[in-house]
Amino acid sequence: MEIRPPNGPATDASANPPPVRLPPSLRLAFDVSGEVKKFTYRADATLVWRHDDAGYEARQEIKAFLLGSRSQTSSGVVTPAGLQPRRFGDQASREQAADFDFGAGRATFSGGNAPAAIAAGAQDRLSVFIQLGALLAAAPERYPDGTRITFTTVGARNADRWTFTIEGTETLDLPIGPTPALKLERLPRRDADEKAELWLAPSLGFLPARIRLTKGNGDYADLQLSGRGSP
Repeated sequence: MEIRPPNGPATDASANPPPVRLPPSLRLAFDVSGEVKKFTYRADATLVWRHDDAGYEARQEIKAFLLGSRSQTSSGVVTPAGLQPRRFGDQASREQAADFDFGAGRATFSGGNAPAAIAAGAQDRLSVFIQLGALLAAAPERYPDGTRITFTTVGARNADRWTFTIEGTETLDLPIGPTPALKLERLPRRDADEKAELWLAPSLGFLPARIRLTKGNGDYADLQLSGRGSP
């Protein structure tokens, strides 16, 4: 993990991890709007997050009429530095998965893709959002607007470097009601990458209150918080 303040050099935070504060276990519900190949749709989504002192589980699922469902899961251990994934799964018609071996310094993929190098601080495509929130919850003053936080982020087929820039606080008009949240943005590095916009809400322990993903061709999915409860 690398942290770059607005007016300073980047520092490798893996050797001396910053403090974290994990959000409470919650079940979040979202209203989803989106577009795929000029076809607009509405859907429902859930994010279920559970943890104790030893381990964690997270599951995000989107269900859309005619489009079916897609789910992502992350499970692993809780360390003083936050989340350390063991397995990430991504399922539409069938599941593909990545397994983490931090001792060997690699992630392996069920589809047979070449292993990817990982080091302390690496996350998967679901845990990265929760780890981001845990950093911000513990010490928000360490991350002024313009700060960039970079993780090695593992998907079901490969690993990449994801950089999030802190944009500032907004009050969102969401289905659940007005919600103050801190906006972060991940810009695409390549044409095939998605632009990701996140709004992490202090009232949720800095879990996402809104997520908007936009592809280069204009396809998008916009998840907006509609409810919360026990997992």
